[in-house]
Amino acid sequence: MWKRAFVGAATAAAALRRPFPSLIRGATSSSSSNSISSAVNSMLLRSLKDHYLEVAKMNMPPKVGPPSPFTIVKGALDSNGPVLKRNYGDEEITIYVMRLAANDDEDGDGGGGGGVIDQLFIHVDVSKPNQNECLMFLCGLYEDALGIHSVSMRPKLQESGGGYLLVPSQYAGPSFADLDESMRDAFHSYIEERGINESLFKFLQAWLYVKEHRNLLRWFKTMGLFIDGKKPLTPSS
Repeated sequence: MWKRAFVGAATAAAALRRPFPSLIRGATSSSSSNSISSAVNSMLLRSLKDHYLEVAKMNMPPKVGPPSPFTIVKGALDSNGPVLKRNYGDEEITIYVMRLAANDDEDGDGGGGGGVIDQLFIHVDVSKPNQNECLMFLCGLYEDALGIHSVSMRPKLQESGGGYLLVPSQYAGPSFADLDESMRDAFHSYIEERGINESLFKFLQAWLYVKEHRNLLRWFKTMGLFIDGKKPLTPSS
């Protein structure tokens, strides 16, 4: 299974942080230090290459398109910006996504990272033309449900910014849980009407797996190039 294989590779990557005591112990001269450094570099490069090739062979999850009328933002896989966008009347809806960390290790491998993505954290912006602020929803998204964590107004993000969250500089409003039930229901209806619901989960889950796979490949490659004294050809390679 691709998910479990990804966990294994991430765990193996973490194992690269372990030192090499048998090589480091007893280095007493400049020549022996250089020899040890070269040996360590060779071991590390070999391990990085092996794990890069292992990750490169992984099968991707089945391709899933976003629910209509959402479209994928160009370049989203290589940035920290929005993933999906759509228009709703004169409004523009943009969606950012990240993994919502779990408290337990569901795969039981003790890896402390990776694993099945069964809960997502999404940041939804609703903006209107000629307005300097937008409506921001922070939500937890699951396969069968969506829950709003907070609602606030904040300045629009610049197109080139690519940042994920902006710390509000003004009053952000009451806690969503403190709103009365009728208002909470009205806000849920507001984003549901704009297509923000559990139907987004399958696409965003698959998209995150692909993004994390690309990031892991890039990490192995750029780390190896650095250790080997070479420069990456492009930022996205």
